[in-house]
Amino acid sequence: MKHLFLLSLLSLLVFGCTPTAQTTLSTPAPTTPPPPPAPTAPTYTPFEQMINKKPKNIILMVGDGMGLGQISAGMYMNGNKLSLEEFHYIGLHKCYAADDLITDSAAAATSFACGIKTYNGAIGVDVNKKPVKTILEYAEEKGLATGLVTTSTIVHATPASFIAHQEQRKMYEEIAADFMNTEVDLFIGGGKNYFDKRTDNQNLLDQLRDKGYQVNTFLETELADLSPGEKNLAYLTSNTDPLPVARGRNYLPLASEIACEFMDGRSDKGFFLMIEGAQIDWGGHANDTDYIVTEMADFDKAINKVLEYAKMDGETLVIVTADHETGGFAIQKGSEMGKMEGAFTSDYHTGTMIPVFAYGPGSKAFKGIYENTAIFDKMMEAFGF
Repeated sequence: MKHLFLLSLLSLLVFGCTPTAQTTLSTPAPTTPPPPPAPTAPTYTPFEQMINKKPKNIILMVGDGMGLGQISAGMYMNGNKLSLEEFHYIGLHKCYAADDLITDSAAAATSFACGIKTYNGAIGVDVNKKPVKTILEYAEEKGLATGLVTTSTIVHATPASFIAHQEQRKMYEEIAADFMNTEVDLFIGGGKNYFDKRTDNQNLLDQLRDKGYQVNTFLETELADLSPGEKNLAYLTSNTDPLPVARGRNYLPLASEIACEFMDGRSDKGFFLMIEGAQIDWGGHANDTDYIVTEMADFDKAINKVLEYAKMDGETLVIVTADHETGGFAIQKGSEMGKMEGAFTSDYHTGTMIPVFAYGPGSKAFKGIYENTAIFDKMMEAFGF
């Protein structure tokens, strides 16, 4: 027995105790989250599907003072490309006024807006100074939404000619008062002082609020922070003239995008929207090539925003033109891609014909050579008015 005990003890010392079985917990390998879905490419309406349709919406874009020289300089300074190259049809219009071969912006814009030739300085009136209904007013009457966007004051000649009726373009306070006679759904531009710092002490901004408008100005709200609602929208970008883009103005492309989104679906009958790149003209008056080129680049960005909307919508006619050319601008010897040497024959407007670019349903009507008044006629026909 003693021997058995000793053998058992020796066995324990040599081989040790049998360990207790343990459960090993394994940590699952980390899983890699699935990659985010690729952004969906925008769906554009094929050209063939839109070209023979009637447009529901019309967007008229006016590059004030923009002739072929300005367009060419803008293109060569922008990597040899512009959004204008995407337009389907191109024409030329004759831009003279009723009283002068050399038009001003007021007479030319009145031709677009009202379909008449009139005298230089006229805002929505004929040669007898009688008011003529504008396409914006026809659109309102037919139940369409309407809008105006500009890089000048909103009471300047081009936007004014679509909404006001005054004998002279410099009647800025009277033009501002004419805004009270319409139900324009949206307007964005400078000239706040003509609404609330007036010689008659009226505050038209308060009157617009009383009419149910959402009214904002650059003083309290950045355009990028604007939250449009169901109300008609007025946004004033400056007290008087907006700055040039080279000195910090940057709102036109964003304002164009906001305007398209705001107008979309506002009326089931469609909309009319006029967008102006005003300061190409001011660069021509100043005989300043850099001014022209930077304003052309800004206008091209706005055109691109509008085209993106029109491509996806498929029911929008976009027309880009100018009221006249300014400065007799020409690209000179010594210019290169990305470097412009410009020269000028004038510090005023010239009488050269003006290109017209059209995209979308109804665009075919804008090819050829015609009077500037025909732009009104073609838009009215496109709308079926």
